[in-house]
Amino acid sequence: MSTGNCPPLPAQGRIAALPARLSPRKAFYLLASITVTFLAGSLAPTPLYPIYQAEWGFSALTVTMIFSIYALALLGSLLVAGRLSDFVGRRPVLIAATMGQALTMSLFISASGPDGLLLARFAQGLVTGAALGAIGASLIDHDKKLGPVANAIAPMTGTAVGGVVAGLMAHFLPAPTTLVYATLAVVYLAQAAGLFLMTETVTPRAGALASLAPRFAIPEAARNPIVVAAPVLIAAWSLAGFYASLAPAILRAAFHVDPSVGGGTAAFALAGSGALTVYISRSRKAETVMTWGAVALASGALISLLSLVPHSLVGFLAGTMVAGAGFGAGFQGAMGTVAPTARPHERAGVLSVIFVVSYVAMGVPAIIAGLFVACGADLMLTAQAFGGFVALMAGLALVGQMMNRARGSWKRAR
Repeated sequence: MSTGNCPPLPAQGRIAALPARLSPRKAFYLLASITVTFLAGSLAPTPLYPIYQAEWGFSALTVTMIFSIYALALLGSLLVAGRLSDFVGRRPVLIAATMGQALTMSLFISASGPDGLLLARFAQGLVTGAALGAIGASLIDHDKKLGPVANAIAPMTGTAVGGVVAGLMAHFLPAPTTLVYATLAVVYLAQAAGLFLMTETVTPRAGALASLAPRFAIPEAARNPIVVAAPVLIAAWSLAGFYASLAPAILRAAFHVDPSVGGGTAAFALAGSGALTVYISRSRKAETVMTWGAVALASGALISLLSLVPHSLVGFLAGTMVAGAGFGAGFQGAMGTVAPTARPHERAGVLSVIFVVSYVAMGVPAIIAGLFVACGADLMLTAQAFGGFVALMAGLALVGQMMNRARGSWKRAR
């Protein structure tokens, strides 16, 4: 009997074709988007703190504790799991991390008090720390030229987007303490699905369990670049921690701005100008970019925090944008100086060291500032002292870079 136009039956034993793998370019953008959303999630609670405070009545010190426990958990996770993807592969680590982030969002939604927020932030820090080294290394695996640029621009883009979008949702939409996190959870699940289609870039090797032993190891080739980059990393991420923890309270006290919208707007001004600076200067020499970043960090921090004296909102935002440009340039320069020194099987570990330095700087000064405010110190004076610290570290970064250049010139002359 003729089959006519009927399609042929599958051959006996034929196996259905697997889904197509992502191209390297699509995989690169997927990885960059994961960094963006992870950092957006880390800033999403910032504009919501005033809502939580009004509902549960906790202090500014509690706010800094909720913020800082994220950074501390992230640090611990980086030290333990930061090198894991160098041994088991990037995909398994990232799939577990994105699915873990989706589960973490449910902890935020179900939180019924400060303890619940602390638990959610702790879990969020653990998952993010486990993923950062793997994401950064995989970006460089896929594109050695654009990888360091993406590693610098994506975190700031996420910080900018997370703060302002969460602030706008808190101000204009119902149930912001549910809607923000539910939206992020859906995005994380979609990214996990995409990771199943990504080609692995690392051959698994023995030593995965041993790699979980906390270790702060820096390959010899990366040691001098990290020492030179450390002050600018500390200045940049200290400023980011300040804006993420105390900016809403300062905007309310100094300028009588709605802290939900104001905190998100300040974070957007800082991180958005940083991301734009990274994009504009992406083809410049890393050492030059890092130098200009240190100058802009010092200048912007002083402008924005001195503007608190005459209560100039325009001056505060202008200084924030200058400091943000320094944040972006400093971090990009540090990444571009340090990351290329690592061999493929060292990349996740070296990037984890960079993030450890960054998140120590992000968490510890914010905790100290919160303690001062809780013990009765004036909020504005504390903010100005914080700005002075950032300017000092940026100055040390400039001195370190000049000494490094002088040492290099001396060696070449010999």
